[in-house]
Amino acid sequence: MSPILVLSILLQIACCVHVVRSGRPLYWMLFLMMFSYLAVLVYVVAAVIPDLRAGPSGQRAMRKVRNQLDPGRGARAASRQLQVADTPENRRRLAEESLRTGDFASAEVAYRGALKGLYADDPDLMLGLAQAQHGLGQPADALQTLQSMWSANPNYRSHEADLLHARVLADTGALEEALQRFDSVARGYPGEEARVRYGQLLRQGGHNTQAAEQFRESLQRSQTAPGYYKREQKTWLDIAKRELAAIGG
Repeated sequence: MSPILVLSILLQIACCVHVVRSGRPLYWMLFLMMFSYLAVLVYVVAAVIPDLRAGPSGQRAMRKVRNQLDPGRGARAASRQLQVADTPENRRRLAEESLRTGDFASAEVAYRGALKGLYADDPDLMLGLAQAQHGLGQPADALQTLQSMWSANPNYRSHEADLLHARVLADTGALEEALQRFDSVARGYPGEEARVRYGQLLRQGGHNTQAAEQFRESLQRSQTAPGYYKREQKTWLDIAKRELAAIGG
């Protein structure tokens, strides 16, 4: 059987399955079986693509593509919305988009603008401000913001806040305190970033044996992890491999 014919049949079957699962009229199946590639193309454009765009996973994929093609798109849209209506939510959105794109100066201004009135002690906004300050190379300011955040919100819990706390301690020269903090954070952090950064700080302090243990654990954990986890953590796993090789492990 011709490979072209086999591919046509497989595509037709896949589209027919989509017809049934999506609850579309069954005349689509007759159309698909009669007109082969043309019918498949029409059906994909008319039904499959709109379904992908409407679903949560499809929307996430579309946002990811848009962000890669135009990283500043979200920040520009948020800025326009803020000009139309100067609300805490619009300031929050602009701050988050600026932080996401690495525009830390704009993010700091936006977060400070949002931290007013009822939101003056909002822990998520304060964490965002601390992240912006850290991005600007102001670890002492970031540390002060984090301390104020926990003082105002003693029950607030955030893995990102814990990791940032360990990083700013290291950047302010409190290496021993930072190592203790990293040791605690790495145990419960949902990913490999904390463990790899902990290993890097250990190596920086000359603790190569302990550093190698952290890098090995990250790599060993990934061996039994599902594929999506390996893809999400690829950057940090690659760093762990390079660091371990540099140590000689």
